[in-house]
Amino acid sequence: MFEFKTKTKQLAIALTVVGAILWVVGFALNGSSSHDAGHGHDTHATEMHADAGHDAHAEDSHDDHGHDAHAEEAHADHGHNAHAEEAHGDHDAHAAHDAHAEHAAHQIANRPWSALYVAAIFFLGLGLGQLFFLGIQYVAQAGWSAGLLRLMEAQSFAIVAPLIVIAIITFLGFGHVHHMFHWMVEGINVPGHENYDAIIAGKRGFLNPVFFTIRILIYIGGWIWAAKLLRKNSLLSDNGDGVAMWNKNRGIAAAFTVFYAVTSSTSAWDLIMSIDTHWFSTLFGWYTFAGMFVSSFAALILLTLYLKGQGHLEWVNENHLHDLGKFMFAFSVFWTYLWFSQFVLIWYANIPEEVTYYMQRFEQYKVPFFTMLVLNFILPVLAVLSRPAKRVPGTVVMAAVFVLVGHYMDHYVMIMPGTVGDHYGFGLVELGPILFFAGLYIYVVLSAVAKAPLLHKNHPMLTESKNFHQ
Repeated sequence: MFEFKTKTKQLAIALTVVGAILWVVGFALNGSSSHDAGHGHDTHATEMHADAGHDAHAEDSHDDHGHDAHAEEAHADHGHNAHAEEAHGDHDAHAAHDAHAEHAAHQIANRPWSALYVAAIFFLGLGLGQLFFLGIQYVAQAGWSAGLLRLMEAQSFAIVAPLIVIAIITFLGFGHVHHMFHWMVEGINVPGHENYDAIIAGKRGFLNPVFFTIRILIYIGGWIWAAKLLRKNSLLSDNGDGVAMWNKNRGIAAAFTVFYAVTSSTSAWDLIMSIDTHWFSTLFGWYTFAGMFVSSFAALILLTLYLKGQGHLEWVNENHLHDLGKFMFAFSVFWTYLWFSQFVLIWYANIPEEVTYYMQRFEQYKVPFFTMLVLNFILPVLAVLSRPAKRVPGTVVMAAVFVLVGHYMDHYVMIMPGTVGDHYGFGLVELGPILFFAGLYIYVVLSAVAKAPLLHKNHPMLTESKNFHQ
């Protein structure tokens, strides 16, 4: 049985605490930047006020020099239109400057929340992908993976903390604490309001606070329900009828896979695609699922090899590692297929409502956009393309690291452009959430691993798993 050592616990807790501190410090520093941006228009207004005062002084001086009324009237008649047009132009320029400054201030203020949100979505995928894969093992009556089920169960519990953070961030949007979601802006659905947007108003049947909250609660309840029940029956089988518990879990897994088939797409629309409210893609749900799924395999590989290095999982051999490597390789290719399909169809069709999504990423996020493509496809494929490479722990670990870094960047590129625009970067507010969730992930997963035997001893296909070869 695995023992969660004190030093490892301390490391996980330290990562969580340090990550939280870094984010809070970054949040405070970022707040001063957004404050400066929001008040940048005050300087412009002061300058215009000074110019107006100078004009008034000049007019007073002009009166003092004794020009007759006829001359003044003629001058007024001649210059009235030009002066009115100039004043109107100055007013429009001032209003536009104010609107731009306010928008920039909102984008800068969004950055800490967006960085926390990116990390939460990414780490949610590490657990959610394996929860779905765990369900598939029961539905497909898979035998090779029986010796790895406890690791999948442990990863599944890692969804709780990210889900709580995601729910808090989205609900704070309703209170206008941040402006990450454009459809949550006050007056966006109210005709005649200065913030009214006809396109977003047309989607208010789906994107409204009440229905959105209901969907979030359904996701949280359904996913955590499946994780808890699959784990509960798995543990009961250790001291009871393994076949009966396996059959019960098979029924639960069947229901969950159907539920997840729907919610994997709708949650992607709600949590990510609704940030770019004007844009839509029919492939986006599958695209997001593929990224989460392959990332979860990378995390499972690292967890498996870590436990093997600690002297556990003696029943896991190179054939199991080979299969995990195959899944990671296959879904890296699948993710790339979806990425290319979504990109090339939108780019080729050249519909303004759709292509603007990629134009912003090409113009403002070119480096992270293409870097994540290399990390998510080219490097993993080159690393584990051959059969022997999938059986070498060092090579598979290297590919897993590429995948994890690449898919964090993928979520970064999906979320940041719509929330912070060109006011992005990588600093304390980005590093902090990564460390925070990494610490929580390590603590939750290894705690779950330590609370039960690593071997699902009464699983009806355990013998097949122990003798698995190909």
